Amino acid sequence: MLEEWQTSWKNDVTGRKIYNIMPSVSLRPTNWIREDVIFFFQHGPFSAYLKRFHLSDSDYCSCGGIGTALHYATECIYIVSWHMRKPAPNFEQEWLKRVANNLVSRQKIRGIIKFISENRYLSRPP
Repeated sequence: MLEEWQTSWKNDVTGRKIYNIMPSVSLRPTNWIREDVIFFFQHGPFSAYLKRFHLSDSDYCSCGGIGTALHYATECIYIVSWHMRKPAPNFEQEWLKRVANNLVSRQKIRGIIKFISENRYLSRPP
């Protein structure tokens, strides 16, 4: 069963960002909490996500940038306290992998998600 699951996970077309962070399936639970899942799956209170699923008319953050998870973690002027260095576009997957495997970085991500969730104005366009 694990071999089938691994083969399916390896060959599927969806979930590639998570696959690049966790390429092997396992029956052991991860130590991720809700905020980690929201950030790395990029399904949550992000303007770009809300627009993609027609829950908002705009994908812009209230600061004027495109409201992706990466935008909030690295650029949004309203979340400077939790900013991390923005990766070069060709290193985004490696950056996500390093953040996922670094507890201090994940603590920052958790702070960002909680802040965005509590401050819905960030999902509104300027």
